[in-house]
Amino acid sequence: MPTEETHRSTPFEVFFDLVFAFAFIRVATFTAQAPTPVALVHSLVLLLLLWWQFTNYAWLTNQVRADVGLVRAGNSVVMAAMFVAALVLPEAWRNGTQSLAAPMTLVLVYIVVRVVYLALTWYISAGNARLRASLRLRVIPVLVSVAALLFGAVVGGAAQTLLWAAAFVIDCIGGLLIAVIVGRASLPSPSHFAERHGLIVIIALGESLISVGVGAGSAGARWPVLIAALLALIMALALWWLYFENAAAPAGQALARIPIQDRTRTGSIAYSLVHFLLIAGIIYLAIGIEVVLAHMTHHPLQQPAGAPLGWTSTTALFGGPALYLIGRALFLRLTVRHTPPAPIAVAGTILALLPVARHLPALAALALVTIILIALVSYERIGWQPTAAAK
Repeated sequence: MPTEETHRSTPFEVFFDLVFAFAFIRVATFTAQAPTPVALVHSLVLLLLLWWQFTNYAWLTNQVRADVGLVRAGNSVVMAAMFVAALVLPEAWRNGTQSLAAPMTLVLVYIVVRVVYLALTWYISAGNARLRASLRLRVIPVLVSVAALLFGAVVGGAAQTLLWAAAFVIDCIGGLLIAVIVGRASLPSPSHFAERHGLIVIIALGESLISVGVGAGSAGARWPVLIAALLALIMALALWWLYFENAAAPAGQALARIPIQDRTRTGSIAYSLVHFLLIAGIIYLAIGIEVVLAHMTHHPLQQPAGAPLGWTSTTALFGGPALYLIGRALFLRLTVRHTPPAPIAVAGTILALLPVARHLPALAALALVTIILIALVSYERIGWQPTAAAK
């Protein structure tokens, strides 16, 4: 059933997004258990591969309803596949003689998700010769990316990281180039497209709070841990406000004002690509929060505020919000055509404070980045409203 311009997200799509958000937070959970530079790179590659699947299905379900007929059946298969992927994500990277089971399962999931997407897009494109021509070419980068994933799963080690990153680049860049040359499906319902991306942001923010419970363990009744948990909640609220109160609505209105034939470019860049920075920022922040709470529960008597974080954990805790703010600034620039300098300045300040935060107790580092975000929200409430720029 084709969508109309006023189409809104359905409960089935919210459930679909929850499965993807579950996979995102699984990446954060296993990365926080051993936060090393390599682990952060691994998490980035996995997030890229997961995000690319989500955004393709957001395009698909902007064309036809996701909760009807064959499209619903296909989306159900994808949900099952992504749920399996989320369960095996902690074992995704092979070193030495480790089992092939988990990485090969992830490759199989990738194949299933891509095949279902191509099949459903072919099904809904009857009578659209340009879209079907695009799909025929689209098979080429998909096949090459699958080969890279398979080879990476077999060889393991650093080669697996490089090959899996290459698989994303090939699939993503190949798809975008084909869309530019041959054409891509339009966005008949800009409100639905904007809403789907907003939903994945708020679900990711909500699920990131799971990191508080994981990090705190059974020490949740201790007052330093309670303070850290409240700071984590305040940070999530600040990120929510920055997106939903001061970005999402004017950006969605700006997208709706673009003629349908020109909407694809803005949708592809501002939503399909730039929103990844928001999700990655949330996930890295969740990693940092989980490590902070773990530090605070490790030696509760000797160091009630937690030992100073390592460089990797500090980078996740501070780099996550900075990445989120950069993504939000780009999002506003591409949609409402304006963004204030304050968020970029704040992102730079957060990154500049990394060497200082590295030597602070874990709770103090968490409090520092929370205070900075509160200051930014306060500034924007008083001094900047994007709706005026969007008119």
